[in-house]
Amino acid sequence: MNKPIRIALTKGRLEKDTIGLFEKLGFDCTAVHEKGRRLILPIADGNIEVVLAKANDVITYVEHGVCDMGVVGKDTIMEMHGKFFELVDLGFGKCKFALATKKGYDFYSGYGIKTIATKYPDVSRNFFEKKGMDTEIIKIEGSVELAPLLELADGIVDIVETGTTLKENGLEVIEDVAPVSARLIVNTVSLKLRRNEIDSLITLIKENL
Repeated sequence: MNKPIRIALTKGRLEKDTIGLFEKLGFDCTAVHEKGRRLILPIADGNIEVVLAKANDVITYVEHGVCDMGVVGKDTIMEMHGKFFELVDLGFGKCKFALATKKGYDFYSGYGIKTIATKYPDVSRNFFEKKGMDTEIIKIEGSVELAPLLELADGIVDIVETGTTLKENGLEVIEDVAPVSARLIVNTVSLKLRRNEIDSLITLIKENL
């Protein structure tokens, strides 16, 4: 018997949505619902294994070939890049990257260098380079909304879903940067060596989206 296809899933909401999709495909996902503290779990009669990981690690595991496939947000792909194939937009986990400032702040006036706080320095840098704008990017690990309130930054680039957190902190979106949703990624070598298995799984997924 072939070893199972190993799929890394981003823990949390994307994991739940992906398992929901797998159940729609008719896969038995009992092991995931009863996982306890286990992180590698068999589904679909054991011919697929899911590995539960943080988003950045999903990319690392797929890139290095310890997982054949992965489900991860486009936000992580845009920030981390990496060598793999991005094959399917799964359509769930929808949100967007957006540029936000304090309400009423005229971000685009004047010629000075703008300071941007973000958890996503690469995405932010690319966005402003395309605009031909000079910016100083400050990486923030926690609540990025604090940066304009503390006058550390002129604006922030962050993931926005409903915009409630921004509103509650007196911030507003002034421009959308890029749409985000969950993507199916595949290791480059796995796609060559296990083409038939991966192709038939992808076909099944696409038919059920």
